[in-house]
This record gives sequence, structure tokens and C-alpha cells, in this order.
Amino acid sequence: MVEWTDAERSAIVGLWGKINVNEIGPQALSRLLIVSPWTQRYFGNFGDLSSPAAIMGNAKVANHGKTVMSGLDRAVKNLDDIKNEYKALSVMHSEKLHVDPDNFRLLADCITVCVAMKFGGSVFNADVQEAWQKFLTVVASALGRQYH
Repeated sequence: MVEWTDAERSAIVGLWGKINVNEIGPQALSRLLIVSPWTQRYFGNFGDLSSPAAIMGNAKVANHGKTVMSGLDRAVKNLDDIKNEYKALSVMHSEKLHVDPDNFRLLADCITVCVAMKFGGSVFNADVQEAWQKFLTVVASALGRQYH
């Protein structure tokens, strides 16, 4: 179980309240598919992923990005039990989709970059970033738990 300070909880919940999943989700997943092109293999049924422009204009990528970010809401609402909250997702990504668990960390990094670009240092300062990255590390670990 992860220990969260009151400041970390406040930073995570506060930042989450400012995030538009319909904006950040598509940006983050598009960024992942562009900067880590080997991750495209999990999205073979998404159509054209042949260029950055094709990825950024792909409706299926955008929709899945929204889904991913909406899924983070479950973790924000269950900070004390993220591992169990994501148990079924971990099993699905491991046993059905066979996703390399390192990709969860890569996507978390892309989410962080998109959030930082959106909010800048006035909102996404070092203290908020520290809590946010701890949160996303816990989420990535929970998603990869089935692999351990």
C-alpha cells in the first residue's frame, strides 16, 4: 500500500480537477505512438498510424486516449487501493492484450509531458509534479502487477 501525504492527495486531486480528459488523453496517446512507434503494434485495428499527422488525426486514437484518461479517474477516487481497483485491467492487459508493461510507464511519461505543457509551472510546479509522477508510477505498477 502506498502512503500519501495530505499535500500529495491535495495536489493529485487538485490537478485532476483541472485536466480535460478529452484534450489530454488524445494528446498523450498520440505522443506515445509517435515517440515510441513500437507501441503501435497494439493498435493494429486503429487504421492509419503511418505518420504523426495520421496518428493525431485518427479518431480511434483520440477515443482510446479519452478512455485511458477517464480510467485514471478511478485511481484518483481510490488512491488508497489503486492496486485492487486496476486488478481486472492488469489481467486484461497481460493475458488478453499482451501489452509490454513498460508501455504503461511510457504512457505515464507522455501524460506528464502533456499536462506540463498545458498548465506550465504556475499550476504544474515541482511539488505537484512530484505527487503526480508518484501517482502515475503507482498506476503503472498496478497495471503491470499481473506480470509480476
